[in-house]
Amino acid sequence: MTLTDFKLKYKASFFGYLWSLAKPLMFFGVLLIVFTKFFRLGGSIPNYPVYLLLGIVLWTYFVEATFSSMASIVGKGDLIRKVYFPRIILPVSASIAALITLMLNIVVVLIFMLFSSVSPSALSPLMIPLLIEFFILTSGVSLFLASLFVRFRDISHIWEVLAQVFFYATPILYPLSLVPEPFEKIIMLSPIAQIIQDSRYVLITPETGTVFSTLSFPVSLIPYLLPFVIFICGYWIFQREAAKFAEEI
Repeated sequence: MTLTDFKLKYKASFFGYLWSLAKPLMFFGVLLIVFTKFFRLGGSIPNYPVYLLLGIVLWTYFVEATFSSMASIVGKGDLIRKVYFPRIILPVSASIAALITLMLNIVVVLIFMLFSSVSPSALSPLMIPLLIEFFILTSGVSLFLASLFVRFRDISHIWEVLAQVFFYATPILYPLSLVPEPFEKIIMLSPIAQIIQDSRYVLITPETGTVFSTLSFPVSLIPYLLPFVIFICGYWIFQREAAKFAEEI
């Protein structure tokens, strides 16, 4: 199902899989021009182009995975009514399909780093557990959204608005140092902000602000624990509602 979802996404498209690389790159290009030429923001951040590209790539995965997973149950309604199988396969396969795109985009980021003379640090292998954490977080949110979307179709519109709010509330376009201290601590409680900042720290520059440089212990553990809490809650809600999907679609 993962391979099918990934192939169908670009079926009958002239550029095919290249769109999975082109879309975040085009978005990155526009934002880079705006924030370096008009707002003059990038000059104060070391390796800002790579800094920005990595944030956009990670955020694109989160949005793509949650939206595709949210519609996965409703989109496979005919299959659900005809064949019994664990319903959780549908949103998880959609999340994995988005993860494949993320892996391709991470390769682009690494190539971009080489052309930008940014050398990977000795901490680069820590990117693997960060991606695992991100997948757990995204899967938990996806399961929650998929279970609600079957009954309440307005969820897609609500999530679209919330995704925009989270995008600007997360330090993707701007450095954490520009955020006033009280809000800085609130932002870093978000596991998405923690993952993006930690990814920049281990891949690009140790000057990146992280949870441990912002929050004191044990509060600094909250964003690392939240993905697992969100996944458990999303899994529980999904499994509770799964038996009713065939009737409600």
